[in-house]
Amino acid sequence: MDTTRQSRQHNGMFVPVLGPLYARLTPMAEAMLRVLAGLLLVVHGTGKIVDPFAMVAMVEGLGFHPGEFWSPLLAVTEFFGGILIALGLFTRPAAFAGAIVLAVTAYFHGMVMDEGLTGMEKSLLWMMILLFFAVRGTTAYGIDRRLNRQF
Repeated sequence: MDTTRQSRQHNGMFVPVLGPLYARLTPMAEAMLRVLAGLLLVVHGTGKIVDPFAMVAMVEGLGFHPGEFWSPLLAVTEFFGGILIALGLFTRPAAFAGAIVLAVTAYFHGMVMDEGLTGMEKSLLWMMILLFFAVRGTTAYGIDRRLNRQF
């Protein structure tokens, strides 16, 4: 067997036979992560969208004035952004906006509430998931891809 073919077969993997399986499963795994992240963001934003001004004091406490602007924006970003992410529609801007919200949340828990990494870890993980989709865009199973249009 020539060395070019041999290197293509192994592709640097410890178990080369798994390469095709990973290649087939990756788009579905990415879609599942995107849908779950979007749906959980919707669940998290549901209370805020029902009462969009409920977080006025909290956002003003973080220095975001006027709270009457930022509180509904937070609600819309989480609720409708989550729907867009789950559908894979306008995935990049919706995920980027959600990542900004989660960066602020991480700051709030880690610095303002003085909870350190323990308080920040969930927000940081969610932020990185959303940043992944802000960079990656939607997968083969999202509306953006079906429309052949992405930001």
